[in-house]
Amino acid sequence: MDQQLEISVVAPVFNERDNLDEFISSVLKVMKAQNQTFELIIIDDGSTDGSEKLLTTAADNHLELRVLRLSRNFGQTAAIQAGFDVAKGKYLVTLDSDLQNDPKDITKLIKKLKEENLDLVVGWRKNRKDNFFLRNFPSRVANLLIGRITKVKLNDYGCSLKAYNSEILREVKLFGEMHRFIPAWMATKIPPEKISEVEVEHHARVAGVSKYGISRTFRVFLDLISVYFFMRFFSRPGHFFGLIGLILSTIGFLILAHLTYLKLFYGQDIGDRPLLVAGTLLVLVGVQFVSFGVIGEILSRTYYASSNEKSYFVRWDSKKRD
Repeated sequence: MDQQLEISVVAPVFNERDNLDEFISSVLKVMKAQNQTFELIIIDDGSTDGSEKLLTTAADNHLELRVLRLSRNFGQTAAIQAGFDVAKGKYLVTLDSDLQNDPKDITKLIKKLKEENLDLVVGWRKNRKDNFFLRNFPSRVANLLIGRITKVKLNDYGCSLKAYNSEILREVKLFGEMHRFIPAWMATKIPPEKISEVEVEHHARVAGVSKYGISRTFRVFLDLISVYFFMRFFSRPGHFFGLIGLILSTIGFLILAHLTYLKLFYGQDIGDRPLLVAGTLLVLVGVQFVSFGVIGEILSRTYYASSNEKSYFVRWDSKKRD
């Protein structure tokens, strides 16, 4: 069994050739000064700008550096998950390789994580050096929306600089644009008090171009809907679909009851009324949603029964003391 290291630093890379030399040297310098065992894992997410050759050379020259090269560009979330899957550290740190995150802040995050016995510390780019309308404003709106929906209040969900307790992080699997929702996912396993944030430096990009634009906002919004469902109803989908179905069916039933009353007691013709169609459709759609809920409950129970996934997390067991 591989010996567990103290810290694993995970950084996804996509076409950042001009920043890589300085990024690698900066991270290694900071980590070596900590006098703790560590590894730096860089995931090449299908770069096409020559980063591949540079990273190969760097991996040969630095024992602490491990490079994963993905077969194509899978996206930032998949790249981060690939790094998590091979990381050996007791604590994990993620940051971008574009030098906008300052590697010196790694020490600050790890210190807070240990001293306050936290499971996640998120960087807060209080003074962002990005375009306000294309990056800062959409990010503020997203942070506010995510906080309201997930009930995990943070100032900067989008900051890639984060420090984790790997024991908890192993319980989280990422997909889509879910890397920014890690605090929300972790909050399904731990109390919000175990999540905190700290102000970090943020530098203007000096080389290369950003790979993420305003279009990412819409993908994040769609993923937020998924996060809300999985946080609230993953283990009880019947409550989600069933509630919608009952509401729709009730509205449809009241409409049909009203039309029936008009027909029986006033003799009015209801056959050509749009309300008749609307009421019938609402009842049918409501029944379908209830059926989806039942099917979802069956699938949920099958999933938990056939996999190692649990609807809970055991932090300590008296029979398995260290």
